[in-house]
Amino acid sequence: MIDIQDLRIAFSGHEVVKGVNLAVARGESFGIVGESGSGKSTVLRALAGLNEDWSGKMLLAGEALPLRRPPGFFRKVQMVFQDPFGSLHPRQTIDRILSEILLVHRMDDIDGRINRALSAVALPQTARFRYPHQLSGGQRQRVAIARALIAEPQVLLLDEPTSALDVSVQAEVLNLLADLREERGLTYVMVSHNLAVIAHLCDRLGVMQSGEMVEQCTAEDLRLGNITHPHTQELRRLSVALEEVEG
Repeated sequence: MIDIQDLRIAFSGHEVVKGVNLAVARGESFGIVGESGSGKSTVLRALAGLNEDWSGKMLLAGEALPLRRPPGFFRKVQMVFQDPFGSLHPRQTIDRILSEILLVHRMDDIDGRINRALSAVALPQTARFRYPHQLSGGQRQRVAIARALIAEPQVLLLDEPTSALDVSVQAEVLNLLADLREERGLTYVMVSHNLAVIAHLCDRLGVMQSGEMVEQCTAEDLRLGNITHPHTQELRRLSVALEEVEG
């Protein structure tokens, strides 16, 4: 579904993504993990069409993606951002937020699609006419997921989708995303600094450090410690230590 070859991105002459290669199969969930500033979110934003200043090659379902995406791309690929409060318009009702994308893509049955989208993310229909500030953080992120799903995309790009949520809510949102992927055959690319979150949702993952993808492995290899790069080993050690402290 996704093929990225020798992706390079520079800001003000400074290269921040350095020849990244990755391939994601249809229906797979691929994670990109790394510390702040490693380049992981920059890769995701370029794939989403939010950064047009890149070189290399990106393909979606075998078709090369241009620097400026055509409108049809955004029916196929949608993004869920880190901060649901920041990504939802504070002065628009949930009804307006969800209907806007349907109007942009000239899709029919707006009323029915909104009702089905709310049901898909386990939100009551009464949420439809509320404002974002009237919802909890977890509910707002469910609205953001519903907005991404309502155009019936094939790919969801997830930028730290649980990092702004309470720990007690994170697992609920991750389980929801896992169920939606299975039900709809979606392809995910998810960025996170949290190895445990990536391992929970993703089949495979790539580790970023200083703009390079230094290692790719399966989630099972990560659990078993079958990893080779020192940075991956250090991230795993820190993740295990954090789990022990929280436990």
